[in-house]
Amino acid sequence: MRAVDAELVTVEARFEPNDRERTEICLSGLPDAVIRESRGRLQCALQESGFRLGPGRLFLNLVPAGTKKHGEILDLPMALGAVAASGHLGPRSVEGTLFLGEVGIDGRLHAVPGGLAAALAAARAGISTVVGPPATAREAACVEGVTAHAAASLSEVAAFAAGRRELLPPLAPPTDAAPPERRAGLRLDDIRDQDEGKLAILVAAAGGHGLLLVGPPGVGKSLLARVLVELVPPLSREERLEVTRVLSAAGRWPGGLATRRPFRAPHHSVSHAGLVGGGSPPGPGEITLAHGGVLFLDELPEFRRSALEALRQPLESGAITISRAGRQLELPARFQLVCAMNPCPCGFRGCGEPVCRCPPSRVRQYRGRISGPLLDRIDLGVELARPGAAALFEERSATREHEQAAARVGAAREFMVERQGSVLNGRLSPRQLAEYASVDGDSRGLLERAAHRNGLSARGLAAVRRVARTLADLDASAAIESRHVARALALRVALV
Repeated sequence: MRAVDAELVTVEARFEPNDRERTEICLSGLPDAVIRESRGRLQCALQESGFRLGPGRLFLNLVPAGTKKHGEILDLPMALGAVAASGHLGPRSVEGTLFLGEVGIDGRLHAVPGGLAAALAAARAGISTVVGPPATAREAACVEGVTAHAAASLSEVAAFAAGRRELLPPLAPPTDAAPPERRAGLRLDDIRDQDEGKLAILVAAAGGHGLLLVGPPGVGKSLLARVLVELVPPLSREERLEVTRVLSAAGRWPGGLATRRPFRAPHHSVSHAGLVGGGSPPGPGEITLAHGGVLFLDELPEFRRSALEALRQPLESGAITISRAGRQLELPARFQLVCAMNPCPCGFRGCGEPVCRCPPSRVRQYRGRISGPLLDRIDLGVELARPGAAALFEERSATREHEQAAARVGAAREFMVERQGSVLNGRLSPRQLAEYASVDGDSRGLLERAAHRNGLSARGLAAVRRVARTLADLDASAAIESRHVARALALRVALV
């Protein structure tokens, strides 16, 4: 495994008997400590399964030899290589099939992460049969064109390879189960007195725009962020496969194809590697686990500056490249960024009561923890006021605000697909902006005045046009009007 992707490894085996009283296993091909430790485990498993090697030297070589190999996923193919090299299997009986799984000292097979990614790699290489432990085989069965067989022990797999018995029937691909019921409390109807915030998450959900929510404690910033992911249309088949591949490789397989978009909300104490990926060996971070969903960063100024700055490249490219000595690793990271922060260090600036006593210099220092280049990559920024007590206690009849908002988001996305394919407005390139988000004379005048007054950069002006395009789609309007541009500018007030 390489983070969320898999590379096929061929196990070469050769056994040379000698007059010594013990069996020596020699490993080559850059195995890690987990693979080197497997030598004793494999000898026990082979004996328990009835395959005695006898005195001699067993050579196991992992091809390609120049690539580092990690983890216990190679236990089963190495054990089968030993069985074949010692004469218990024909030399060609294990070719053309992908074997994967951890082998216990009693010969039983244990599940390993990354079954889906391994099956995808096998399908690309023209291998159509996968054999592994039941849980891992069920992951592999999600891939079209792959026949997955489940086995409980090494002896079962060896008998299957020798043609002496059949494994369990091929696992059927999982059916498209209906998404689980919504989480309690995550509805737009339950948010009181935050019309600007509701409009912001509606626009963000429709166009896939980044969003910054600024407001005092308790105004509903976190709730708005969690409602946003419930408004986004369900995952497509391709997206479900992609999200599941990431979860599977991280050891978080949901038991079938993913039915929900990820929502990741790491604590602000998360490390640089924990947020963007890395470590040794390199692994996925929160931005990769949020692939296809929402990454929510609460208390944004409290995050490490270096970790936040590392978000700039994946926000634009949809991937993160991790470079280590002698190798590069590219991880998927196409997420929707939603951030929340207080207006000042104490959190009560502009609230009235309690009175904020933060000096202006401290407020500037607090807000300065977030760099301009990062804010420039966020399309929407709204300030939320504390709702009045009367609004909180007001009796409300049952509404369908949430369903109506979700329907508007779905309709807007259909406009986008019909006009520009699968690219959301939040990811329109400059060339696509010119084609799909052209503005008339009045709108251009608004943009020019806003650029002069607020110092908007070229990227900021493009963000306003992208948001205006989404507002027009929500109104089922083919053309961007000046009212859409004005509203888009108002939805950037917290970024100015």
